[in-house]
Amino acid sequence: MNNISSSFEYFLRQLASHRHYLVPGLLLSLVAVLVVPLPPGILDVLLAANISLAAVILLTTIYTKSPLDFSVFPALLLITTLGRLVLNVASTRLILSADASSPEAAVGMAGHVIEAFGGFVAGSSIIVGAIIFLILVIVQFVVITKGATRMSEVAARFTLDAMPGRQMAIDADLSAGLIEEREATDRRDRVLREADFYGAMDGASKFVRGDAIAGLVIIVVNIVGGLGVGILERGWSPGATFDLFTRLTIGDGLASQIPSFLIAVAAGLIVARAGDRRPLGMEIPTQLVSQPAALALVASFLVVLSILTPLPTLPLLILAAVLGGLAWSSHQQRIEEEKQDAIEEPIVVPETNTVAPVVDMLQVELGIGLLSLAQVEQGGQLLERFSAVRASISQELGLVVPPIRVLDNIELANSSYRIKIRGGIVGEGTLHRDREMVVVGEEVGRGFDGIREKEPVFGLSALWISTDRSEEARELGLTSVDALSVLVTHLSQIVTHHASELISWEEVSRLVEGLKQTSPRLVEETMGESLTISKLHRIVKLLLAEQVPIIDMETIVETSADHICGSIETCVEKVRIALRRQICSQVSSQNVHGQQSIQCITLPPAIESALHRNTYSDLQPKTLSAALSRATAPIVREGRPAVVVVSSEAARRFLREAVAQYEPSIVILSQQEIVTEVDLEVVGTIDVASRAS
Repeated sequence: MNNISSSFEYFLRQLASHRHYLVPGLLLSLVAVLVVPLPPGILDVLLAANISLAAVILLTTIYTKSPLDFSVFPALLLITTLGRLVLNVASTRLILSADASSPEAAVGMAGHVIEAFGGFVAGSSIIVGAIIFLILVIVQFVVITKGATRMSEVAARFTLDAMPGRQMAIDADLSAGLIEEREATDRRDRVLREADFYGAMDGASKFVRGDAIAGLVIIVVNIVGGLGVGILERGWSPGATFDLFTRLTIGDGLASQIPSFLIAVAAGLIVARAGDRRPLGMEIPTQLVSQPAALALVASFLVVLSILTPLPTLPLLILAAVLGGLAWSSHQQRIEEEKQDAIEEPIVVPETNTVAPVVDMLQVELGIGLLSLAQVEQGGQLLERFSAVRASISQELGLVVPPIRVLDNIELANSSYRIKIRGGIVGEGTLHRDREMVVVGEEVGRGFDGIREKEPVFGLSALWISTDRSEEARELGLTSVDALSVLVTHLSQIVTHHASELISWEEVSRLVEGLKQTSPRLVEETMGESLTISKLHRIVKLLLAEQVPIIDMETIVETSADHICGSIETCVEKVRIALRRQICSQVSSQNVHGQQSIQCITLPPAIESALHRNTYSDLQPKTLSAALSRATAPIVREGRPAVVVVSSEAARRFLREAVAQYEPSIVILSQQEIVTEVDLEVVGTIDVASRAS
């Protein structure tokens, strides 16, 4: 006995040490079975092993904590499916080639496993056996296999869609210092392995469905072929032949369909796991009895049914007693847990320095469908284009644009985006990655098939057309823009118009420090009690509110120091006059004579007088803004900025305050801000009727 035990132990050790040969050897054996007839005894062993392996896979799936703990399941699914089909071929060969003198003698020719299954299910009635087997096949094909396939498809799709967002979240945690590089690498690897697993499961589930279909075909082949062999070749009676081959077919079908059924259930269970939790064998019982009230209500319901209905009383009362006991036990366990929590020592918050959450200065949120724009590995150029925007605005306005944080937001629609400044929404829109946007009128756009939406920057009517029609749009004089350019343009416009909100006290301090490197005496003499960083910050904000460049910090500091004794608003007007060349260069263009000129409108004397008297509040700002917008419309249509020129600094400031809320894009200049090198072309004026009575 000891020798036998030692030999068996030695065999197991050798098998474990050479386990890498098992799978290749098994696959080669399957190929051999296709061409070499199997003895019935060996077929019995293989069929029993097939059923055992399916049961092992099912139970392993139940007790696995995470799908990745059983990552070989897709490959194992393929191998077991192939094995069942090979065994079907081998069993079909034995059934149809049974060499016997009569149907009764041919019953055991296909092996005892098939014989036992067929005899047990069919019994004395072939019709009953056929119906039972048909029900099993229908359940397998329509319910289990179809459901498992659908679950695999959905799990794969959602896992792949969520992968970019999860990777960005890992990068964000790493950037914030919440995790280390090694943990980030492990989490990225896990995300990739999950995507690979569910993608493989999506493909492997098709084998389960194909296996079920093949099983139905093999059943028909066995019956029809058996009738032909028995009646035509061996001369058996039709009734006995039909009975024999039907029984053997039922047995063969059961021997293959039961393992297929078990593995299909396992495939559905492994993709239905929600996160990394305890094994299903522990999780399901725990959660079923986690609500004592539900158990108690069901127990009471069963008692009522046993009293008021003719249903059998004893089974209902037994079930009610079991559920009532589970409810009481669960309730008592919950009470004990609450007592245990109550007697635990109170949690003392350690006296450590806490860091308040930091609000991102500039943030872009993307829907899941737009995340690929920001992924460099997928050819996304969003981050590169954002860097170009920051550099361009910095060069134009002298403002160092803060870093732009790109995040995913599952609350947004797949193709939507949202732009935030200091946590507040300042812009949003929708992009169509596979289309291009053209700004069209109602009449022009009727010839195009596309998605009509508002252009996000100026609110103009636009159409998203297919990329293959961009050439047609250009022939009509229209310009098509891809989705990324639309987003970048929208961001650039928002950053420019909200530049005053992006300039911080610290940034102004850095600008002064930079100026100290080039003009140390100026900073030393001007910055002090009268001109502080805080006051300079307010001046700079008011300049940026009207998109006045702050590149020339030397002039800004010098002029501010000379006029800081007055109000901040008056000081800003003096700084604007000092920066008039930069201001004029922004709104001027070359005329037909080759000279720089500014096309503008002016105000009637009555309105000018009201502005000088500081009675602009009587002018109804909304009505005045609308009149200015109508008057400047011809200038805007020519692609020039809308410019209004007034006579004095005070009038300019008062007019700006009146219309800023309604028409912030209108540029308001004073006569003192116009340099002599630039011609002033007055193209119109507003109607005095715009003034309130």
